[in-house]
Amino acid sequence: MSNFPRRNPLSFQLNVDKFGSASEGEKRSTNLMRPNSTFFMDGVRRFVKNPVAMVAFIFIVILLLAIIILPFVWPYGYSEVLGFKYLGYNDPQFANLSPFQYAPYEQQLRDSGQFVFPHIFGTDSQQHDYFICVIVGARTSLIVGVMAALIVLVIGGTIGALCGFKGGKFDLVVMRIVDVIYSLPDVLIIILLSAGLSAALGDNQVIYNIGGTAFIAIFIVFALLYWVGMCRLVRGQILTLRKSEYVMAAKATGASTGRIIRKHLIPNSMSVIIISAALQVPSAIFTESFLSYLGLGVQYPTPSLGSLAATAQNEITGSRIYLFLVPALLICFIVLSLNLLGDGLRDAFDPKLQK
Repeated sequence: MSNFPRRNPLSFQLNVDKFGSASEGEKRSTNLMRPNSTFFMDGVRRFVKNPVAMVAFIFIVILLLAIIILPFVWPYGYSEVLGFKYLGYNDPQFANLSPFQYAPYEQQLRDSGQFVFPHIFGTDSQQHDYFICVIVGARTSLIVGVMAALIVLVIGGTIGALCGFKGGKFDLVVMRIVDVIYSLPDVLIIILLSAGLSAALGDNQVIYNIGGTAFIAIFIVFALLYWVGMCRLVRGQILTLRKSEYVMAAKATGASTGRIIRKHLIPNSMSVIIISAALQVPSAIFTESFLSYLGLGVQYPTPSLGSLAATAQNEITGSRIYLFLVPALLICFIVLSLNLLGDGLRDAFDPKLQK
């Protein structure tokens, strides 16, 4: 720079002494290229920026941690009778306790210096700790929702993909079957299946322990009837993708139908499938809850939020109305959170909604 000729003060020539090499930080700040990313990471980034969906997601995560951990660490079991736990026989002093109230025997233990874990929601008429019953009931309802969504996803997704890709007579026949299934009353079929299974498997202890024959009938009905919505959705998505260039190229290379669906069509339809499956979970939970409330769902000894609300419905006008409100409100919060979560996933992962 020192050998550069001196600039005339009246000229418009730039003064090179004021210029220097850019630092590494300045170079990075001028880099306008977007960092490498994937469709999934872009969707996660958009999902995190949705405050409503994030609140719903945090609630569901906390609930999942509670229903997984608490049944193993809580000092009371959901089917444990407190009279038998403490005294070895049925004693009515442990029944119908108010929240954080202790039975006379438990108060004696506290007076002697022993620690007695409080009953957060009190106890029911069967001397069960109501808090752990609600936690296990939420676990049952969520298991029903997730399992139903998986059943619908596998059956509806597979049949819908085959209908959309193959078309022709196969698609025509399946769509007419779908139309017939849409006209069937699901509650009536659950009642008939429950009655039939009760006659065939009523004495099976394993079926009794997992919730009764009506509980099994719910899953059978989901497998028989509830897959049609997913089937139509996946079929419509596949119909828009099967004429794509990459599908034509796969056909030209001799790829089989199964490989084209598995490697090309399903991955490119995954956003729609995930969103539909996420929205299926709250629908299944609501279906199980109202069936259990009517006595057609999960049966004793397995608690469900719907069956807990049905058992406590006589307390609606009494002083123990919380026995009904706790499971009922938890059903509302779970269904609302899952719906908001599904809407957030749709907004984040559906390419058609991106600006």
